[in-house]
Amino acid sequence: MSKKTKIFIDGSEGTTGLRIHERFEGREDIELLPVSSELRKDVKERKRLINESDITFLCLPDDAARESVSLVENEAVKIIDTSTAHRTKEGWAYGFPELSKIHRKNIKEGKRIAVPGCYATGFITIIYPLIAGGLLPKDYPVSAFALSGYSGAGKKTIAVYEAKEREKELDAPREYALTQKHKHLKEMQKITGLDKAPLFSPIICDYYNGMLLTTPFYTDMLSDGQTPEKIHEFLSGYYSGEKFVKVMPFGKEAEYNGFLAGNACAGWDGIEIFVTGNEDRVLVSTRFDNLGKGASGAAIQCLNIMLGCEEDKGLNL
Repeated sequence: MSKKTKIFIDGSEGTTGLRIHERFEGREDIELLPVSSELRKDVKERKRLINESDITFLCLPDDAARESVSLVENEAVKIIDTSTAHRTKEGWAYGFPELSKIHRKNIKEGKRIAVPGCYATGFITIIYPLIAGGLLPKDYPVSAFALSGYSGAGKKTIAVYEAKEREKELDAPREYALTQKHKHLKEMQKITGLDKAPLFSPIICDYYNGMLLTTPFYTDMLSDGQTPEKIHEFLSGYYSGEKFVKVMPFGKEAEYNGFLAGNACAGWDGIEIFVTGNEDRVLVSTRFDNLGKGASGAAIQCLNIMLGCEEDKGLNL
């Protein structure tokens, strides 16, 4: 019998930690190292478990994630961090294998993996290949808007939305990050190579999970006379063969009466791409689960790459 990989989830009672734990059900190649509820914040106990593990998942606030990394003394220990803390830090592999062969290689061979943010996942899925393929200039004034279920905002916000008595304004979508300082902007710019951070408007909605992000473009500001059809063809080729990224058939939105719902991919671990618009203006949209490809699903995919097993093992595709 092959040796099981010892896994510790630091922050196992948070939304992402719980979803990662669920995805290990039925896996015979994993041994989870448990921590009792009363010791889950105890530094000595966390340090012991981190250094006994082969791979530790960090499902923590940024400062706590940095603290956990500082506790590593066993050089063999590998870290998969789901927080914002290390996504643009040198020496950390960015956990988005579909972007390029180099990204996948760095995940497979790395000891420090930073899982992308949920909004960043939707944005980078679109922008990275367009820049890499020369369709989108790096100095383009990119903008994006996005809809998300409330689960991505953490336990406190979840409790507010699910309270029996709550503010009436929670019944409607709410735009936020109005100062243009959303925490995902840094990785959105750095990973894609944009000259400037994008204009970004996230909107939290009254449903639990699922995300839709859209980027608009003027075709006369893109290279080589782009059209929706050409962009669709390019993205289809770029992500050809990828299990987790599905470029939807051109015109697919007509089957939804011209609507794209933010919660349509809830419970699924992949990401859909839609290309719409006309000869003057193009919309490229991504639809996925903010708790799936946008968080715990992506973390498990990175783990599977590191272990050399099927990338979708334990995931829902």
